[in-house]
Amino acid sequence: MSPEVVLTADRGSFTDYGGSSVLGYVACMPSRLVPRFFMDRFFTPPVQTDEQGKATVAPYALRKVESVLLKAGFDCVVTTPEKLERVAGDQTKLVGITVHDPFGIDPVSFKLSMLFGGGKTWTARFFEELGDKLRRLRSKGIKVIAGGPGAWEIQFNKPDFVDTVFVGEAEVTLPEIVKKMLDGAPVPQVVRGRDAKVEEIPPIVNPARLGEVQITRGCPRGCQFCSITPETFRSLPLSLIKKEIEVNLKSGNKRVEFITDDILLYGSQRLRTNHEAIVKLYEEVMNMGVDGIWFPHISAPAVRESPQTVKKMAEIARYDFDRAVAPVVGLESGSFKILKKYMYAKAFPWKPEEWWDIIIDATAIMNDALIFPCYTMTIGYPDETTEDVAQSIELVQRVIDHGFTAWIFPLPVIPIGTTRIRDNPFPVLERMPENYWDLLYISWKYNFDTTRKLIPVLTHNIKRALYKKFVQFMIDRVFTSIEGVFQSLKETHGKKAYEFAAINLDSALGTIKSVYWLMRLAFKPL
Repeated sequence: MSPEVVLTADRGSFTDYGGSSVLGYVACMPSRLVPRFFMDRFFTPPVQTDEQGKATVAPYALRKVESVLLKAGFDCVVTTPEKLERVAGDQTKLVGITVHDPFGIDPVSFKLSMLFGGGKTWTARFFEELGDKLRRLRSKGIKVIAGGPGAWEIQFNKPDFVDTVFVGEAEVTLPEIVKKMLDGAPVPQVVRGRDAKVEEIPPIVNPARLGEVQITRGCPRGCQFCSITPETFRSLPLSLIKKEIEVNLKSGNKRVEFITDDILLYGSQRLRTNHEAIVKLYEEVMNMGVDGIWFPHISAPAVRESPQTVKKMAEIARYDFDRAVAPVVGLESGSFKILKKYMYAKAFPWKPEEWWDIIIDATAIMNDALIFPCYTMTIGYPDETTEDVAQSIELVQRVIDHGFTAWIFPLPVIPIGTTRIRDNPFPVLERMPENYWDLLYISWKYNFDTTRKLIPVLTHNIKRALYKKFVQFMIDRVFTSIEGVFQSLKETHGKKAYEFAAINLDSALGTIKSVYWLMRLAFKPL
């Protein structure tokens, strides 16, 4: 008998990225630059299922929704997009999907598409492929509800295969909406979920990919460009965290990936680091027999405020060069004007005028702890001038001159529909400050060197030795192919640079395709 509710996502989200979450950024590239074979085999391979089509592991967001619906008494199953039409049978009335970047317009995808000659990203292409399956299911009377971090993209441009868009947290509001949809009652096209209290959040009951476990929700810094800011900040109880780790451990996954918007916010009050809470969290989790702890985000001001906490985290989790952490860290801007207007609390407990010193000091502290920051910047505000970008260039150059190990990615600031800048225009090349290309050039030149240096770190969690060697080869080959494109930005600006990039990346694509056919022959027996 088929379940009444089936949960899934498109391939860009429903994958374990071959064991290394950082490889998920490849899906943000224009699909014409990365052959399908590479995506299916290495960067976004399909997840395994059992005999009934249930996913053996799944994205954490789907596992959380699954636990919410099971707790509410619904017959619910999580499956992969490849098995969706098999699992959704005669008794199925509703399919729920989580979306991350359905139209390819999140900051990373938007930038890569803009710079690399345009074209549909793999994130958008995967979503379209899922949409074809959902249309066939809707023709059989099955309804579709879509939520997740990318729901804002489809909120105002709802595809014909989606009945309802769910924006926000699921714990409180989603069960009510699901019941109405199953009963055939009218439901708004867009529904907003209320933030859940900590005691309303149930633990996952089936394993998440890569050992994902959420430890905080929301961020109280209040940056106007950030979609996390509207959420109420909460730290989840250690008992809940340990229950979820136990679920993942029972599946054989000893890796732990904390889901948080800032690891140093755990247990905090008023943005002040709680050293004792974080040390206790790390010690108790490591004592559960896990192989290691990784995390996706940390903030520079919190690092500078509590270097002893960062040092202790590294000691407990036994970080070394091959087991280092490469979290995303918001560098945002070097302009004090932009910082004060759009992210005044970003520098807390210091003032925006101290931002440059904060970044330099925090980078040194992180590098000493074997933490290599992936700095992201927000560029392209309507009132941003060449002088503002010049200040950003100077800050980036200072990071480079110190010889730190880090990445720096200047990203277009996207007016996400759930942020305070949602009415801003989308950034376009013609309106970007001219010296944006200078910032881009020095950042990417620095990134090439960092990436080659840290290839072992990026691929550490890939289990299969042959796959690991190939991914390492591809990272080096792709970066070699596009390095010449960014070299051109030193003398070329604006639209001319954009056209040059498109032409040269098409040439690079020819090189990658040649490698593609060689590797298809090499991996044919797999």
